[in-house]
Amino acid sequence: MENTSGGNLQQASRIGGAWILLLFLVFLAGRFAPYPLETYGVRPRTLSGLPGVMFMPLLHANFAHLLANAGPLFILLTLLFCDRRYRPKTTLLLIWIASGLGTWIIGRGGLWRGVEIVHIGASGLVFGLVTYFIAAGIFIKSWRQALVAILVLLVFGGMYLGVLPQTGPISWEGHLSGAIAGAWVAKKNHG
Repeated sequence: MENTSGGNLQQASRIGGAWILLLFLVFLAGRFAPYPLETYGVRPRTLSGLPGVMFMPLLHANFAHLLANAGPLFILLTLLFCDRRYRPKTTLLLIWIASGLGTWIIGRGGLWRGVEIVHIGASGLVFGLVTYFIAAGIFIKSWRQALVAILVLLVFGGMYLGVLPQTGPISWEGHLSGAIAGAWVAKKNHG
């Protein structure tokens, strides 16, 4: 099914599926690795934790964590790659880096229950893409993008509670950084 913007839903879903497959392969590799891959996540404000900006979205603490991100990420990546006006490659890369850097800057460091805090997971990308679609729906000034923005807000809008500060292992800082990154990228690309 070809859309008017030159994107292809089938091709876009294959791209989204390939990203999700990559997440599952990394997760499986981590189960057989001689050391936990999660240590390669973002460790805030440390030089050794800076490479985690690139690895954070690929790493998940457990299967439930992976599943919680995989479904929304597949839908959002398919939407992103379905329409060239979203500038999918640039958008994904900028949200990836900006959300990771934001987490590195504002994230909690130190220990939680005796374990070093390392920020991992693709939820920064999920929050970034949701916010990107909502903001792009305003900036692009197209009925189609406005409809996508409304649908994304209706389906994923409740997750914004996850950007509020909280204790525990969930990286609200990654969620907040992703949301800020998504708005920034929409403004940069379309504002």
